[in-house]
Amino acid sequence: MLALGLIAVFRIAYLPLAKTSGDITAPISGRATIDRDAIGVPHITAATWQDAIFLQGYVTAQDRLWQMDALRRLAAGELSEVIGSRTLEVDREARRLRMRHMAEEHYRTLPEADRLVLAAYARGVNYFIETHRSRLPVEFTLLRYNPRPWTIVDSILCGLQMYRNLTNTWKEELQKQSMLAGGIAAKVNALFPTWAGTEFQPGSNAWAISGKHTASGKPILANDPHLEFSLPSTWYQVHLKAPDLDVIGVSLPGVPAVIIGHNDRIAWGVTNLGFDVQDLYIERFDPRSGQYFYQGKIERARLERERILVKGAKPEQFEQWITRHGPISVNERGHFMALRWAAAEPGSFQFPFLQIDRARDWREFTAGLARFSGPGQNFVYADVDGNIGYHATGMLPIRKNYDGDVPVDGSSGEYEWAGFIPFDQLPTFYNPPRGWIVTANQNPFPHDYPYRVHGDFASPYRSQEIRSLLTAHDGWKPEQMLRVQKDVYSSFSHFLAGQVVAAWDRKKPNKPDLKDAVELLRGWNGQMEKQTPAPLLVTLVYDKLRAMLADRASPGKADIYGPQMAPAVAENILRSDARDWFSDKDDALLRALDAAFDEGRKAQGGNVRAWDYGHALELTIKNPVGGELPLLGPYFNVGPVEMSGSSTTIKQTTLRLGPSMRFIADLSDWGNSLNNITIGESGQWLSPHYKDQWSAYYVGRSYPMQFGKVDAKKSLVVNPEIR
Repeated sequence: MLALGLIAVFRIAYLPLAKTSGDITAPISGRATIDRDAIGVPHITAATWQDAIFLQGYVTAQDRLWQMDALRRLAAGELSEVIGSRTLEVDREARRLRMRHMAEEHYRTLPEADRLVLAAYARGVNYFIETHRSRLPVEFTLLRYNPRPWTIVDSILCGLQMYRNLTNTWKEELQKQSMLAGGIAAKVNALFPTWAGTEFQPGSNAWAISGKHTASGKPILANDPHLEFSLPSTWYQVHLKAPDLDVIGVSLPGVPAVIIGHNDRIAWGVTNLGFDVQDLYIERFDPRSGQYFYQGKIERARLERERILVKGAKPEQFEQWITRHGPISVNERGHFMALRWAAAEPGSFQFPFLQIDRARDWREFTAGLARFSGPGQNFVYADVDGNIGYHATGMLPIRKNYDGDVPVDGSSGEYEWAGFIPFDQLPTFYNPPRGWIVTANQNPFPHDYPYRVHGDFASPYRSQEIRSLLTAHDGWKPEQMLRVQKDVYSSFSHFLAGQVVAAWDRKKPNKPDLKDAVELLRGWNGQMEKQTPAPLLVTLVYDKLRAMLADRASPGKADIYGPQMAPAVAENILRSDARDWFSDKDDALLRALDAAFDEGRKAQGGNVRAWDYGHALELTIKNPVGGELPLLGPYFNVGPVEMSGSSTTIKQTTLRLGPSMRFIADLSDWGNSLNNITIGESGQWLSPHYKDQWSAYYVGRSYPMQFGKVDAKKSLVVNPEIR
C-alpha cells in the first residue's frame, strides 16, 4: 500500500491539473468566461442561465469531483464498493434510511423547471469527466476506480445527505425512551425541554441589522452556519452571471445554484431550524411474514431486497421491510420500529434555489422559500431598499395528540401526522421595529403557537450573546461583524464558574488542592480561549454536573444524555436551587469540581494554572484518502491545531463541528461584502487552493467577494462547440 500511495502521489506531480486558463470548447449556446480570483473562486459569465449552471457543474467537478462522488456514495450506501468492508455499517445505515429509493422517487415527481436546472448541472459535470479521463483526481487512482456519469438523482442524493445531517431527532427519541425506562418521568421530561424559557423570537448563526444600526444607513447581513468539519470544505464558492442572473456565494458540491449569498438586490443567510420531522413507530410486527397490525387489521409490509457491493469481498445481501409509516429501521430488544421522515414524503422534493438566486425583493424571495421542503431552516434576508426579514421554512409535520419526543404506538392509528404546517403560518418577521433579527438555532416558535412544537433546538446562549453585542452600539461596519462571528464568550460557563465559587465560599471546605482551581474560576472572564486553563476546568465541571443530573433522573443512563438544550437545563436547575435534584446544591457543585479536577489532573498534571483548554480542543481535519497515506498523510490534513470556543459561544466549536464558512453582506456596497470557507476551494492535492483559506479562517480574517469587479488571476474562455 505504501508503494502504491507513493507511486500515485508522484504520478500526479507530473500530471497537469484541469485547465483553468486559455481556451476550451464545450456544448454551450454562446461564448463564456470563467475568471478565477486570487483564492480560486470561479466567476462564470455566460450567455444564458443554462450555460452558467452547466459551467458551474464543470468547475465544481474540476475542483471537487472526488468529494462529489464520495457524497453521492455516502448518501446512497455505496461506499463499500470502492472502500471495502470497513464502510459496510455506514452503507447499511444509508440503506435503512432508503436514501437512493427516496432520491429516485423524488426524481419522478420533480417539477420540470427544477429538473432543467439539475440536468444542466449534470451535463457540466459529465463534460468534465468525459474530457479528463486521464487527469482525474488522485483519489480515483489510489482507490482504483473510475467515476460513473453524474445524474439528476445524484444531485438529489447530495441534497438529501445534507437533510440527513441536519435531522437526526429519531436518535434523541431513543435516548429519551431509554432514560424513561427505569427513570423518574418528571425528571427525565425536565431534562428534554422544548424551550429554555429565555428565548427571544425568532430563534448556526445568522443575523441582519437594519440601516439605523449601521454606519452606511443600509442593512448588514451575516451568516456562519455550523457543520461538521470536513476536507475538502463543505461549501464551494461560486459566482454565476448571465443576462437574467447575477449571484455570488456558496454552493454545495454536487448541487447547482448558490445556496447562501447575494445577487444585485438581496442577500440571505441560512441556519438549521431543528424542528422534529422524524417519528419512530413501534409496530406490532412479525419479521418472518412482514405482517403487522394497524387499527385492528393485519397489513403486510413490503420487502425490499438489494445488494451492497463490497470491494475485495462478496456482495452483502440487504433486506428491509417497508410499512405504511416507513422502513423498519430500528430493532430495540425485539421492538420493531418504523421511521417516518418528512424527507421521504412522496412528491415533496423541489429545488427552488435558482428561483431564490434571481429574486428581486421579499415577495419573490419568500415565493421561492415556500417551495423549499427541507430540511427545516431559518432564512434571514436583507435588501438594498433597506428591508430585513426572517422566515422559517420546510415541511413541518402537524402532530395532533403527541409531541414526537419518544417512539409511539404504530398500531393504534392515533399518532398519524395531520399534514404539514402551512408556510404562511410559520414564524416570520419583516422589518421588526427593533431593527435586528438574530437566529442561532434557538426555538423560534412562540409558546402560544397553534401547533405542537418539538425539535432539537439549541440553548439560547449564542443568540443572547449575538443580541448583546449587536445592541451594544450603532454604526456597525461589515468588517466588524467578523469580531462578532469569532466571539468566544460563554455566559453559561461564566455562570457555572460563579456558582462553583459561591458554593466554595459558603461551604469553605478543607481541600487545599482545590483552592487554586477555585481562585482560577473566581478571576475568569468567561472567554473560552485556547492556551488558558479556566475553560478546561469549567467544561469538566459541567460534564460532571450534567452526568449527575442525568443519573438523578435515570440511574445509569448518564452517558446517553447530552441534547443541545442540556446547558440551559443545568442553569435553570441551579437557579432554582436544585431542591428537587440535590439535597445540597453546594455540595453537588463541589463534588463536580472535585471530580473535574481529578480528571484534568490525570490529563494535564496537578498544576491547574498550567492547564491548556486548547490541548483538550485540539482539532485535526483529515483528508479521507490522502490522510491515510503512510508518511505523507499529515501533508494532506489540517492540524492538529488548538481551537477556541465551545458549544455555547457564538463561535460554536467542538471537536466535531464549527463555523463551516463566514459570509457578511454589505447592502450599501457589495464590494465590501466578505466570504471565506474553512480550508480551500479545491480538493486537488497539488492545487494552490487546496488549503489556502485555512490560515485566514483560523484567525478570523476573510476575503472580499468580487461581485462588481473581478481581479482575475486566471481566465478560461469557453467557446461553443461547432456542430
